[in-house]
Amino acid sequence: MNTKDVTDTLDQATGWLVKNEDLIIDYVVDFAVAILILFIGLMIAKWVSRGISRMLSLRKIDITISSFITAMVRYTIIAFTLIAVLGKVGIQTTSIIAVLGAAGLAVGLALQGSLSNFAAGVLLVIFRPLKAGEYVKVGSVEGTVTHVEIFSTTLLSSDGHTIIIPNSNIIKDNIVNISREPHRRTDIIVGVAYDSDIDEVKNILGNIVAAESRILHDKGVTIQLNEMGASSLNYIVRFWTTNADAFVVRWNLLEQFKRALDQNNIGIPFPQMDIYLHE
Repeated sequence: MNTKDVTDTLDQATGWLVKNEDLIIDYVVDFAVAILILFIGLMIAKWVSRGISRMLSLRKIDITISSFITAMVRYTIIAFTLIAVLGKVGIQTTSIIAVLGAAGLAVGLALQGSLSNFAAGVLLVIFRPLKAGEYVKVGSVEGTVTHVEIFSTTLLSSDGHTIIIPNSNIIKDNIVNISREPHRRTDIIVGVAYDSDIDEVKNILGNIVAAESRILHDKGVTIQLNEMGASSLNYIVRFWTTNADAFVVRWNLLEQFKRALDQNNIGIPFPQMDIYLHE
């Protein structure tokens, strides 16, 4: 390319820029405004979600519902912001919305599992069979609820494992909310030898239970022979405590039962096998 060609090209480019100067300025301004709208929209989404979260917290709204509503408001504002940005840069948003609607139908059919998780999340928030801070059992897993989110629920097990369960699985399965009620009943089965005196065993167990102050005695205590087993007489000790004391009281009573039965020479049978050798 010689000097004359370069000069002609530059002249043509300069002429095009001069001729389309207003158009270029409009595009640059629209693009700058679109960037500004995007920035402002994201900031508004952040501020509004924080404000709603703070307001719900002051009104003592459950953290499960608060987190869900906050997330929905934030994503809604972001979605409208993106539509406004696309419209500002000259993209026909009506056609985009139509395309997104058709694509949403196709994606919805492909992501039925995710949509069912979302619907289940809405039901969990509305009916609240579980909420953050409660100890629940769902199917074969159990733990303390830490988050109820749009698609999944997170539990923290007693041994420190994080368990993430799809919301649809929670809705389909049985939910055992262990900590919602303030009191809990505990049953302990105590097996003793067949030659033990029934009244003596009941007195020993009853004295230990009566001395335990954390048992809610006004709700009733049951100590009865429950079963004549294959190798033992099985007594049931049934009582009520607060949820917080249930496990500790159970462990303490088991230790005291064993010591008291040993002191009174009452045997606790265990499985054994007799082998006979015949010549």
